[in-house]
Formats: sequence, C-alpha cells, structure tokens
Amino acid sequence: MGVNERLPLLAAQAAPPIPLATLAMLFLRIGCTSVGGFMAMVSVTQNVIVERRRLLPASDLLDGLALASVLPGPVAINVVAYTGYRLRGVAGAAVAMLCAVLPAFLCIVALGSLYFRFGGMDAVRPIFQGITPAIVAVVLAAGCRLWSAAVGSRRQAMLGAGAAILLTAVPGLPTTLAVMAAAAAVGCRYHRQQAQAAALERAPAAAPPRMPSPLVLAAVLAPLAVLSWLALHSSALLKLAAVFAGMSLLTFGGGYVFIPLLQHTVVDAYGWLTPRQFVDGLALTQLSPGPVMISSAFVGLKVAGVAGAAAASAGMFIPSAVLMIAASGAMQRIRGSATVQAALCGVRAALAGMVFSAAFAIARLAAPAWPSFLICALALLALVRFRIDAAWVVACAALAGWLVF
Repeated sequence: MGVNERLPLLAAQAAPPIPLATLAMLFLRIGCTSVGGFMAMVSVTQNVIVERRRLLPASDLLDGLALASVLPGPVAINVVAYTGYRLRGVAGAAVAMLCAVLPAFLCIVALGSLYFRFGGMDAVRPIFQGITPAIVAVVLAAGCRLWSAAVGSRRQAMLGAGAAILLTAVPGLPTTLAVMAAAAAVGCRYHRQQAQAAALERAPAAAPPRMPSPLVLAAVLAPLAVLSWLALHSSALLKLAAVFAGMSLLTFGGGYVFIPLLQHTVVDAYGWLTPRQFVDGLALTQLSPGPVMISSAFVGLKVAGVAGAAAASAGMFIPSAVLMIAASGAMQRIRGSATVQAALCGVRAALAGMVFSAAFAIARLAAPAWPSFLICALALLALVRFRIDAAWVVACAALAGWLVF
C-alpha cells in the first residue's frame, strides 16, 4: 500500500471516537425510521452510519450482516449491536441497541395499551400504508449502494443475482444458510488475490476498546440491574424474561422465522394471548418501527403491564446481542486473514442480492394501488437522485398515506 493510500486510513485512526451521546441520537433516528422489518433497519443504518456520517465502510457493515445472519436472535438488532461495538466497544453496542429498540418499544406499548383498552387500530392504518412503499424505496436504495460496494466482477454479480432470486423464490433459513455457504466457497476459490489486498488494508486498523470505563459500564448496567431486581420480586417478570431469552437463542433467520415459535409458546404453551390477540399483535408490529421481534413487548404488556413489556424485550434482545458482541470480537481478530477475506468477498455479494429480495418481500405488504407505486417511485428518486435523508422521506410518506388512503 502506497503512502497516498495510507493517509486516509491514518486519518481515520487519528479521529476521536464518536461520543456516546451522538451515537445515541443517531440510533434513536434509525429506530424511529426503520419501519418494515429487519432489512429496513439495516438499510437505514447503512444510510446513516455509512453514507451520511461515514463512520464505517460499507464492507464492514456487510461483515456484521453476514455474522448476524448465522447467529440466533433478531438480525437487525444484532447488526446494530455490531455497529455500536465497532464504533465504541461494549458501551457503544449497549447504547446503540437500547436507542434503536426504544422507539419501537414505546410505539408497541402505546398501541398495545390502546388495543387492550379499545380493541381497535384502524385509525392509524392509512399512515402505515403510506410508509410501507417508502420503506421499499429505502431498502432498494440501500441495496444499490451495497451492490456497488460489494460487487466488482461478473462472478460476484452472478452470486448477488442468484441470491436475490433464490431468497425470493424459496425464503427461509435453510436457503439463506445454503446461499451464504455457497458464496463463501466461491469467494475462497476465485477471490484470493482480491482478499489478500483487503486483508493488508484492514490489518492495521485499530481494534475497538474491549471494555468501557467503570463509570460508563455502571451507567449501561444500571437499567439491567433494576430489571433483574424487579424480576426477582415478580415471578411473572422472571418467567417472561426467561421464556423470551430462550426463544431468542433458538431463533435463526430473522423475525418471520420467529413467528411459529412465538405462537406455540405464547398461545398454546402459556396461554398469554388468544389466537386473535396474537394475530393483532403481529399486525401492530407492522405498524411500528423496529423488528418483528418487538412483538415480545406486546406479549409482556398483556401479561404484566409496562414492566412485563420491558422484561420480555430484555429477554428477547440482550442474550443474542451479547453473543453477537462476543463473535464480533473474534471476527476483528481474524479479519486480517486472506482466507476470511476471500470468503467474505463472496458472502458480501450474496448479501447485497438478499437486500433486493427483502425489498420484494416488503413490497408485498404494501396496498396494491397506484398511490403505493407513486410513493415508492418518488421516495426512491428522493433517496438516490437528491440524497434526502430517509427520516424525511418516511415522514412525507406517512403524511401522504394519511391523505390518500
């Protein structure tokens, strides 16, 4: 690597770490605008962290997405935890995850409280009918950016296109794992030279701090300590936290794979929800930002109020995030390996294709009417041509939905 090529890398290393307060505000914005499933949150994270603030390279975020895709738990929150860890270590991961989940949690608690009191949610549905096509545009725009960063050859383009087609035709965890394994094998076979250059470029990068200061650690762990105390004094809270922690560590492949397990557990096994309440709870998650797994807050709210929602959400998100952070540390220690980089050359291309598959899946949730197509097209134009912030695009789409539908 020449002197001129090393200057940006050295400048990035010399830059001061992002303040935790700034990180919190960024992920609050991400959490507020991530309506439409896990890939929507990943796409908005890519837009804010990679494109606008340039805090991480696109390849780094794709590495996190690859790791989150093969670990249990909510993919989006695991990617958020990985991003926070890369920026500010363990404290950054905790702050990023808390702030990304908080808007969805508050939304579900508010909507769930109204639902359990009045039993209806039709009044707000037009807003989200406008938001859904805008989220399709957000995901498509992110897919285009990730494609340009990850695909540099005909073989990688074939990997990406094949992944998009396969995941659209046969969605699910087995297909995802098979595609990623095949992409890694192709990368190891055909991208060794490209990987050696990437490994040399990444080797000098500074590792994130392993542990935060005692004061920051105490601030991060204080809410967990309070929640643990409440759990010890309430069998219902303890049961909620334990049940959802178990489901978190048994769920691979994202939120939609989680739905059958959730139904069996909360409807059949424990009787916490009726079948009708279960379906309505899933509908509410589609009308709120954040991942499908925030439905844990809806269940906890029904069982034990707001404290129950907090206990169920903590059990749902914290165990898999801890596992993700531990795996992230291992990835940083081996990312200088040419073999690992070769595999990632293939995996990143496949993941870029999977983003387009996710956009198609979200598009099927949109209202099949001409306003949906118009909102999607205008949102995509605003994001790609004029580079307008996704938060403003989603807000305008919500207003359009309220006026049109």
